[in-house]
Amino acid sequence: MHTFPRIRTGSLLWLPICMIILLTACSPKFNAPLAPEVAQPTISGHIFTSFDNTELPLRVWLPPHKPAGVIIALHGFNDYSKFMKDSVLFFNNYQLAVYAYDQRGFGETSTRGRWSGWQALTEDLATFISLIKEIYPETPVYLLGDSMGGAVTILTMASEDAPEVDGLILVAPAVWARSEMPVYQRFLLSLAAHTIPWKKVTGGSLKITPSDNIEMLRELGKDPLVLKETRIDVLYGLSNLMDKAYDSAEQLTGRLLLLFGEKDEIIPRQPVLSFYQRLPIQSQGQQQMILYEDGYHMLLRDLQAEVVMYDIVEWINYPANPALSQ
Repeated sequence: MHTFPRIRTGSLLWLPICMIILLTACSPKFNAPLAPEVAQPTISGHIFTSFDNTELPLRVWLPPHKPAGVIIALHGFNDYSKFMKDSVLFFNNYQLAVYAYDQRGFGETSTRGRWSGWQALTEDLATFISLIKEIYPETPVYLLGDSMGGAVTILTMASEDAPEVDGLILVAPAVWARSEMPVYQRFLLSLAAHTIPWKKVTGGSLKITPSDNIEMLRELGKDPLVLKETRIDVLYGLSNLMDKAYDSAEQLTGRLLLLFGEKDEIIPRQPVLSFYQRLPIQSQGQQQMILYEDGYHMLLRDLQAEVVMYDIVEWINYPANPALSQ
């Protein structure tokens, strides 16, 4: 237990020392990946066994005929693989197979409610891509990252040993870095993460509208696998992920489609635009950004979701035209 030095009236000399002691009293504790002697990544039925033998629940939606393409879909924060259920019929009708797994700490995973670090999340995705390409060696593979899943997609594909895919689809990507947040918000998050990391919070008092699809939101509210409370150290870990993703724009090459709703109240507009504007010059003509005037954060589940899905299919089927890139 820490004791704090007495501060004399009118003296602030001890204040920095007190803050250092306070911030080191506790620290965020993330779940480290397993370290098995032998790892055997596999996709078997509805289980994806990852690089450290961690089993992650998997959902698969296949078209009636041989797939013309495969979409690997990564869900957002506090969500899970079922987030694609209302979109898959549309994609399947265009002969696109959809694979989505519960990321560590979410859905039905064994570490539900805890944060495993961005390194584990990106290694999971890289491992899954390799397995999918073994199953579909001649079929185009696309990554669809929704919100937090977009940040994981960015980091995975910005690495030096990034796997090869045919395109990235970033849906309201979580690139709200600390550098783009108000100072007080950064300070309070850091203070809480280092003092009460176990404390759980909800977003109920924030009065945020994530979508105009009220029936869908009610369904999520009843779904026990959608997390309703979040540990503060998990929020701190998410901020680390968003920092890394935002700073990785210059390393992201290849075909990319970024989708963002003008009514998004979760991820601010400015960080997303800044991220897009910093993409590599040599990739110009392969990048496209679409802004939806009536779109909210949950673009694939908004009332106008079919418009968004059609834009994705159009982008997949027709290579980007430089004149369309914004």
